Amino acid sequence: MPSVYLSPSVQDFNTTILGESEEFFMNLIADAMIPYLEASGITYGRNDPGMTLAQVIAQSNAGNYDFHLALHSNAAPDHLVGVLRGPDVYYYATSTPGRAAAELFASNLQKIYPEPSAVGIIPSTTLAELRRIRVPSNLIEIAYHDNWADAVWIAENIEAIAANLVLSLTEYFGIPFVNLY
Repeated sequence: MPSVYLSPSVQDFNTTILGESEEFFMNLIADAMIPYLEASGITYGRNDPGMTLAQVIAQSNAGNYDFHLALHSNAAPDHLVGVLRGPDVYYYATSTPGRAAAELFASNLQKIYPEPSAVGIIPSTTLAELRRIRVPSNLIEIAYHDNWADAVWIAENIEAIAANLVLSLTEYFGIPFVNLY
């Protein structure tokens, strides 16, 4: 049975244009993923919103997980606030399984995001949740929380995003996806 560590953002200080935090929305997505994970036979561990990033990484590395999935929403630089849109899927630049997972997540997100061409895949060697995790990992910026259309898309599509992410995990693990609806 494959196992994943869910790491929704612990950034309660990152306020979205809707007034709630990035942490709030990413935890809603993680909550909605759990029934799909269980139905599809994927065990999971999860961070606690009160943890620091260092604690999240330590807890993930201490567990017997096959994949680490960090969930975030993005914010544009000051001069582009409200302009940038779309999900970005980050993977550790030299990780072949991380890249393979990122391609699955991006391909599936293109099927539910309103502007499929805005979905990106980005290699990184600097993000801690990629660089310091001992198993393959992805960090997904679901969409831009400082862009009204993206923030509303996240808020109105929690269930669809959750199911889509678990679909990608099942494809990565080579197991059937159990759709609950």
